[in-house]
Amino acid sequence: MKQILKTLLFTATFAVALWSCEKVAPLTVYEPGKSVVLQASTTTIATKTADSLSTAVLFTWTNPQYATDDNTVKYILQIDSSGRNFSKAASIVLNGRMSYAFLGKDLNSILLGFGFNYNVAYKIDVRIISSYGNNNDQLTSNVLTLTATPYVIPPRVQPPTSRRLFLVGSATIGGWNNPVPVPTQEFTRVDSVTYQGTFYLKGGQQYLALPVNGDWSNKYSVANNSLTDLNLGGDFGFNFNDNFPGPSKTGMYRIRLDFQRGKFTVTAVPFGMLFVAGGYQGWSPDKAPSLGSIKNDEDFHGFVDFGNSGSEFKFTSQPDWNGSNFGGTATTISTSGGNLSVAAGGYYLLRANTKNSTWSNYLVTGVGIVGGFTGWGGSPDVALTYDRGAQVWKTTFTLAADSELKFRFNSSWDVNLGDSGGDGVLDFNGDNLAMKAGTYDVVLNLSNGGYYTYSFTRR
Repeated sequence: MKQILKTLLFTATFAVALWSCEKVAPLTVYEPGKSVVLQASTTTIATKTADSLSTAVLFTWTNPQYATDDNTVKYILQIDSSGRNFSKAASIVLNGRMSYAFLGKDLNSILLGFGFNYNVAYKIDVRIISSYGNNNDQLTSNVLTLTATPYVIPPRVQPPTSRRLFLVGSATIGGWNNPVPVPTQEFTRVDSVTYQGTFYLKGGQQYLALPVNGDWSNKYSVANNSLTDLNLGGDFGFNFNDNFPGPSKTGMYRIRLDFQRGKFTVTAVPFGMLFVAGGYQGWSPDKAPSLGSIKNDEDFHGFVDFGNSGSEFKFTSQPDWNGSNFGGTATTISTSGGNLSVAAGGYYLLRANTKNSTWSNYLVTGVGIVGGFTGWGGSPDVALTYDRGAQVWKTTFTLAADSELKFRFNSSWDVNLGDSGGDGVLDFNGDNLAMKAGTYDVVLNLSNGGYYTYSFTRR
């Protein structure tokens, strides 16, 4: 038995010795390459639409001299807005090539993808990353800084030839009445292919964009307004079948129409609201008039028609009873207070400040126009009449000469409205309105809490 074990041990030792003596071929080791030197045919690129299929810039670079077939070398051409250290670079992978000609349309697409504006010169950085085909031994070239100007490409949707755009629809203050009030329902022309405006929109309604105010012949609209989340943005076109779907909630919104890409976006603008729910309207917050805080600073105001008799009510932070509900005393509010009230019916200016926990009411017995033509109160104000059905104040009057004017209440300067900035939105104690001589139909809309508008339509 011992002899057998000795024999086995000898055999195993001999086999290991033979194995340890067998030679293994050495692994292939490649020599390191060299960083390439990048060059460009120009340092200023300002192509035009007509140059879209022509070479905008030619990039060439030296051989990195990797120890492999040149056709297998990998190159990554990177472009980014200057100063970003290629953190958001556009990359093109090229194998076995030491040059690349950028067509105008391809470079333009990259520039627009960076968010660059049309016809504005920007600095861009360009570099090459070279490596073996398996990404080993990556080397970075020098960085070239070029000046590039994106050009305007034919837009997907033809912009209005009128160079103006107007908002109309049940979501707007003016409803489907056409012509629409301006400037409150007119977009601003940002550039040749972009229009934008900030509007007060009513929740759950619809709208259109019109190239000509007062004309229904043409419109900008959507193909199918039942698409999910289309009220937040999507595709639009010229004379499509459906109205734009409005936002689900009432408030201030910024609408942007990008004719270049045929896209629109709707973005909520901070705007606080309190709803005035009470016995006068069935204690229904979802159907109640509202106070608004246009600065979203907890300071709310709005006009409420309580009808022919007094009423109890509360302020609610939502169009339901699930938010913060404010009651209180004759001058203070709290979430634990009893019902608020006005003793008599009528049209009131209500103010509420949820930060200071205060509120007040001001009974409006008359609304008038006062100005230089009345001696700023020396003669009676031009009275407006309240249209309860339309919830607006109206009058028709004639200015014999050019004059500045304002709206005021109860023939007093305690509460007056002007237009600071000329944006069509009225401000308490705002700037005077400058009007030319003529006869005007005047409409004053105070029904949207915190956002009061007016129109003077010449007859």
